[in-house]
Amino acid sequence: MVDTRTPVSPNPTSSRTPEAGHRRRRVSPRKFRLMYLADIAVLQVALYGAQMLRFGVDWPKSASSYVVGFTVATLIHLCVYYFGGLYDPLMRIGARLWLPRVSMLTAVAVLLDAAAAFLTDYFLMPRGNLALVLVGASVGIAYNRWLARRLYARRYGNPRVLLVGNPDDLHLARGHLQACEPDVDIVGQVANLRHLGAEVERVGASDVLLLSNDTLDEIYPHPLEELEDARVGVFQRIAPHHTLLGLQRSRQIAGMPFVVLRTHALSASSAHFKRVTEVCYLAVLAVPLLVIGLLTALYVRIVAGKHILYRQERVGRFGRPFRLIKFRTMYRNAEEASGAVKADLDDPRIVPGMAWLRRSRLDELPQFINVLRGEMSIVGPRPERPEFASQYEIIIPGYGRRHDIPPGITGLAQVAGNYHTDPGYKLGHDLQYLVNWSPILDMQIMLRTVWTVLSGRL
Repeated sequence: MVDTRTPVSPNPTSSRTPEAGHRRRRVSPRKFRLMYLADIAVLQVALYGAQMLRFGVDWPKSASSYVVGFTVATLIHLCVYYFGGLYDPLMRIGARLWLPRVSMLTAVAVLLDAAAAFLTDYFLMPRGNLALVLVGASVGIAYNRWLARRLYARRYGNPRVLLVGNPDDLHLARGHLQACEPDVDIVGQVANLRHLGAEVERVGASDVLLLSNDTLDEIYPHPLEELEDARVGVFQRIAPHHTLLGLQRSRQIAGMPFVVLRTHALSASSAHFKRVTEVCYLAVLAVPLLVIGLLTALYVRIVAGKHILYRQERVGRFGRPFRLIKFRTMYRNAEEASGAVKADLDDPRIVPGMAWLRRSRLDELPQFINVLRGEMSIVGPRPERPEFASQYEIIIPGYGRRHDIPPGITGLAQVAGNYHTDPGYKLGHDLQYLVNWSPILDMQIMLRTVWTVLSGRL
C-alpha cells in the first residue's frame, strides 16, 4: 500500500519541537485556577465601582453591610458562570465570541441577585447598581477569557494542527490557515483516518481538523476517546449536507465552519448542574414520594411476603457497578436455575398480583435512594445488568458512551420507545438526550413519564 501521508515541516517561527507539543497537549487548562481569582477581582471592581460611580463616598448604608451583600453577589455570579461552562477547558483553536455568552450568564446572575435580595429581604446592592454591574462584569469576565487564551498560547506555544482530508481539501485549508491563522502551526497532513492516533502521537499535534466527508466509524469510539483523554481537539468541517442534521453549534477556524467531536457529551459543569437540579427535585418531592413508597411497601409485604426489597448489580457511571434497589415483584431466587434472563411483560416469574406494579413503575420507587446516594439520576439512560451491557458493548459501537452520566430512573428511551425497543435504537435515544441535555428537557421527560404511566403505554 502506498503511503499517502505528506508530512509538513513545523512553522519555522516556532521554536518548539513535536516532542514538546506532545507534552504540551497533556497540560489541562483546568489547572489554571487563577481564572476564579481573576473573575472575583473583576466582580469586586464592578460591584464597588458601580457603588462609587453612583454615590461616591456617601453610601446609603454602612460599608460592612455592603461587604456582606457584595460577597453574596460574587458567589452567585461564580456559581452561574461555573454551571454556564465558563470554567470548562479552553479550546486552543476556533474563534468564539465570549461577550454575548458572558453577557447572557451575567444577566441571569443579576436577576438572581435581585431575587435573593427580594426573598431574603436583605439589601445586597442598590437596585440602580444592577445595570452598571451587568455591563462592567460582562466586559471584564469576557476580557479574562480572551486574556487566558493569550497567556495559555504564550506559555505552551502555538496550536499544532494535523490536517486530514483529500488533496483539494488539504490545499484549500492550508491556504485559509496560513492567511487567517498565522499563530497556528501546521505540523502534518494525512489523506485518511487510518492510523490517526499514531500520526497525532508522531507529530505532537494539539488539534486535528477533519476536512473531508469520510465516515467517522474509523475513529469512533477509538481513537477519538484516547485523543480526548489526551486533550487533543478534534474538529469536523461542516459540509452543506451536514446541515440536514440540524447542527446548532459550530466554531469558525480561519473562516471555515467546524463542529467539535467529543466522546463525552456532558461537561463536568453540566453534570454538576444536573446533579444540583435533581437534588432540588428530591427536596420538593420528598413527602409525596415517602407516602407513596410506604403504601407500596405495605402492599408488597402483603402480596409477595417478606424481603420486599430486591437488590441487583447494574452498570453505573463510567462503567462502575452499583446495587440497584427496587420493590420485589418476582419470586425469590427466580434466576437460580436459569441465570440472567431479560424480563418479559408476561414473565411467569412475576408474583400474582404484582404485574400491575411493574406496569405502573411503582416498583422503581426505591431507586430514589440510589439517586440520593449519587449512584443514579432521576433522568438518564436506564442502568443495564453487567451480563447484558458487556454483550451490547461488543455488538453496538459507542454503547459505553451512555455511561457518561449516572443512569436514570426514567429516560428519553423509555418515553420515546417502548419495552421491546431494540437496544441499538434505545442507545440512539440515550445519546440524543446526552447531546441535548438541559433542565427543561429533564422536566419534559419527567412529565412524559407520568403520562406514560397513567396511559399504561409500555
